[in-house]
Amino acid sequence: MHAFKALVALALAVPVLTSPLLRRQCAETCGSTCYSQDDINAAVQQGYGYYEQGTTVGSDKYPHQYEDYEGFTFPDAGPYYEFPILSDEEVYTGGSPGADRVIFTGDGTYEGVITHTGASGNDFLQCTAD
Repeated sequence: MHAFKALVALALAVPVLTSPLLRRQCAETCGSTCYSQDDINAAVQQGYGYYEQGTTVGSDKYPHQYEDYEGFTFPDAGPYYEFPILSDEEVYTGGSPGADRVIFTGDGTYEGVITHTGASGNDFLQCTAD
């Protein structure tokens, strides 16, 4: 009987233990930084919110149009906008934007993640979808 109770208690605890792990699975990796889908969604939502309001944040005025000089292939046609992405579901509200950006369209559709990490000059590289 005690073994059954212990098994039930363990079974109930497993979803609680695995839920944060599932949330933190990498959807995109930029250099050595892993971004979960929650991180991506939070950055797109924040950036698109500023875009819809016609406001910007930070000295580089994010979000701003991304010209795609590198010639990346995104799922949808542009114009595209870039906005800093931070890990652990933190959202950019000003200050240093870091090296990584989410790309979205004018209707808020997520297109990809790009990074300055490993790129020459002020260029970008596409991050790796996991």
